[in-house]
Amino acid sequence: MSSTDQPQGPLGSLEEWDEFLKARYPEPGRGAKPLVANDPDKKREEFRDYRAEARASVKEFYRLNHTRQTREFVLEKKRQYRSKDRAKMSIWEAMEFLNTLVDDSDPDTDLSQIEHLLQTAEACRRDGRPRWFILTGLVHDLGKILCLWGEPQWAVVGDTFPVGCAFSPKIVFPEFFAGNPDSRAPKYSTRLGIYGEGGGLEQVDMSWGHDEYIYQVLKDYLPEEARYMLRYHSFYPAHLEGEYQYLMNDHDKEMFHWVREFNQYDLYSKSDQRPSVQELRPYYDDLIAEYFPPQLNW
Repeated sequence: MSSTDQPQGPLGSLEEWDEFLKARYPEPGRGAKPLVANDPDKKREEFRDYRAEARASVKEFYRLNHTRQTREFVLEKKRQYRSKDRAKMSIWEAMEFLNTLVDDSDPDTDLSQIEHLLQTAEACRRDGRPRWFILTGLVHDLGKILCLWGEPQWAVVGDTFPVGCAFSPKIVFPEFFAGNPDSRAPKYSTRLGIYGEGGGLEQVDMSWGHDEYIYQVLKDYLPEEARYMLRYHSFYPAHLEGEYQYLMNDHDKEMFHWVREFNQYDLYSKSDQRPSVQELRPYYDDLIAEYFPPQLNW
């Protein structure tokens, strides 16, 4: 087995993926505009060459992600984690468990995972978002505990996309899909693949990762808007590039308003100012208790 196949690789830390996303999708009003397909005023020279800027480790991450996220793999992971029998934990216990993902080799941040989650939630709170929205900011990345159960990074993070139909050329590093067996399978390589036009995203199998996992764990406890935010916050080809509209029904398109609203907090809430976990915990303990039972199945 090569070093790039090890569960810890190929990224030096999950922060590398986050930083790459901010380069590919710059915050509106700060430098270049995001690379969205429906921006007719965008000049070719305004687009950043994210391929040239990406670290070799990020490119290797996407190579593994795009070649191995087949529909067969996705269905197997859904079966594997459907039972939710790996642990019984409270939300805060899951946050503390996720804290062990802090990577000492990461030069860009020394914040813990809990502090990152609190930064996201506090940004939502400062903007006067509803309590369920704030709570979604707090829990949205908890699915990354998949890394602690032995899942490789390419099966935990990364832009998500439908499997079972043709891969969009607007997905980051689309050239790597040439190595995916599904791209050569007739039933999966057409525009609709196995799906129906406008049939809705509920019928669609998405690439496996922390979005789908945390959605499955928390879907019974949160309002629908929050469920969409959890399940599709990494579906950048849809909510920032405008792709795969033909798979959505009208309700999906309406709900994606909330996915786009959440994106600004997901990507741009990190700062060097450390939140005080001790001071904030009473507020979040109360918020968690409002929506979740004391223990959940993971």
